[in-house]
Amino acid sequence: MGSTILVVEDEPAIAELIAVNLSHAGHKVLRASDTGQAKTIINAELPDLILLDWMLPGTTGIEFAKILRKDERTKDTPIVMLTARADEDDKVMGLEVGADDYITKPFSPKELLARIKAVLRRRAPQLTDDRVEVAGLTLDPTTHRVFGKEVQLDVGPTEFRLLHFFMTRPERVHSRTQLLDQVWGDHVFVEERTVDVHIRRLRQSLTPSGHESHIETVRGAGYRFCVKPGLQ
Repeated sequence: MGSTILVVEDEPAIAELIAVNLSHAGHKVLRASDTGQAKTIINAELPDLILLDWMLPGTTGIEFAKILRKDERTKDTPIVMLTARADEDDKVMGLEVGADDYITKPFSPKELLARIKAVLRRRAPQLTDDRVEVAGLTLDPTTHRVFGKEVQLDVGPTEFRLLHFFMTRPERVHSRTQLLDQVWGDHVFVEERTVDVHIRRLRQSLTPSGHESHIETVRGAGYRFCVKPGLQ
């Protein structure tokens, strides 16, 4: 499952190499050569992950990472720092300002893709192709199939994304706003009640295997996927 990745790199050759390899791996690539361009892109479309070069003209990658972590909209966006600085103190500094990983140049495209996958698996598992199994439900992003107690369930595309998000975060309560941002995208303008409609459809899709009760309504807070419904 491809993700949207913003590459903030001022060296054209490196930026092109990264972009080509990410595209071949199925990701959508956004590119910026400085933090000003990066801000403009982020304002238009929030990426799933940011590859951020340390040494940039004007505002450095380290300074920009601090800004991103203080912004409510980007505080949870995964950041992977790219740099030629290999000193341990530099690595520590990068991690302390909020980077999720740190890759030193030169690096192999294979290593870069592996690091990105690892960060996404840790920070945004609903964006990976990993099969998820929870409470007798199995969801496979690669084949876009859902099975409940070995019964294949008919789940629509939006309900599939919603279920994937829930299953990778069991027991956590998510507000309608959070679900809209994470499942629909933060620049998709739909009413919060749209979530209720799709929750109802998702429950209907899960009924044949008896899993509809796992999608719980938490009054005044939102919804959650409960591993053992009725025990909360």
